[in-house]
Amino acid sequence: MDLFNSAQGKNISFVRPAYFIIGGFIGMAHVKFYFVFLFFVYVVSVLGNTIVMLVIYLDHNLRTPKYIAVFNLAFVDLFGNSALVPKILDTFLFNHHSISYNDCLTYMFFCYTCLSMQALNLVALAYDRLVAILFPLHYMVKVTHRFMLTMICSFWAFIIIAVLIAVGLITRLSFCKSVLINSYFCDHGQVYRLACNDYFPNDMVSYMYPVFIFWLPLAFILISYLYICGTLAKVATVQEGLKAFKTCIGHLSLVAIYFIPLLIVFTLMEKIHPNARIINLSLTSIFPPMLNPIIYVLQTQEIKESVKRLLKMDRKLQLKRIAIM
Repeated sequence: MDLFNSAQGKNISFVRPAYFIIGGFIGMAHVKFYFVFLFFVYVVSVLGNTIVMLVIYLDHNLRTPKYIAVFNLAFVDLFGNSALVPKILDTFLFNHHSISYNDCLTYMFFCYTCLSMQALNLVALAYDRLVAILFPLHYMVKVTHRFMLTMICSFWAFIIIAVLIAVGLITRLSFCKSVLINSYFCDHGQVYRLACNDYFPNDMVSYMYPVFIFWLPLAFILISYLYICGTLAKVATVQEGLKAFKTCIGHLSLVAIYFIPLLIVFTLMEKIHPNARIINLSLTSIFPPMLNPIIYVLQTQEIKESVKRLLKMDRKLQLKRIAIM
């Protein structure tokens, strides 16, 4: 098969490559140790997010609007890392660097969908904390199961449409030069810049996408916490304020883990060496899904109590089985 497959028709210059080559980690020293680390991160991420999802599903006390968002975040983390990490390991650890054109676009779609949904899920959790602290008496009315489900589904629909537009614009491009993607996955920016024809629409999407997926969610979260801090400073004593703010620590930890590394990469992108940029971006994509369930299990009292209840129930069932035998 030729590297480039031209479109049918003699006078059409449109060219679609048979495959791309993902070359982000090629040439880095001792990089195999990093892949062992990624495998460890992936295993912990799968176990942690699966446990969080099972605990929320099995414990009816956690069937609240807040934990709908937590369940969705665990699902996104699990699905996102499962879409990203195994392919990274297969690509670089087993030297399968080539990926077909269609598979590359599919890979791009799932990676961007999950990574983007993480940010919007943090917005849903921020809204939950905002209403719970500013309007505690109206919380049950304002944040219902239906409202949270509608918000989460709306975010999913928005993300899927946005990513489909970004990926769909790739299909109008003609590739007649290099097919080497200098990234750890089929990165949208790295792919469309390989094109020979005009990629201005793709360029516009690449500038607009972070605004809606990164900057606006971050701005909403920061403003919501400014309101929370202002409210607690006015109407609560120090002890009451600390008690109320303690319910936000888990969410704030998730926000810091997700946004701060990306903020550093975005602001220092021109000064960072390409290899360091690839390592940093891969870590910011893979690390939060591993840490999110650990943070929620350790810092959320409801989940810790739920785990204890489920363990006690399991122990009682085991004792009953032994007694019957």
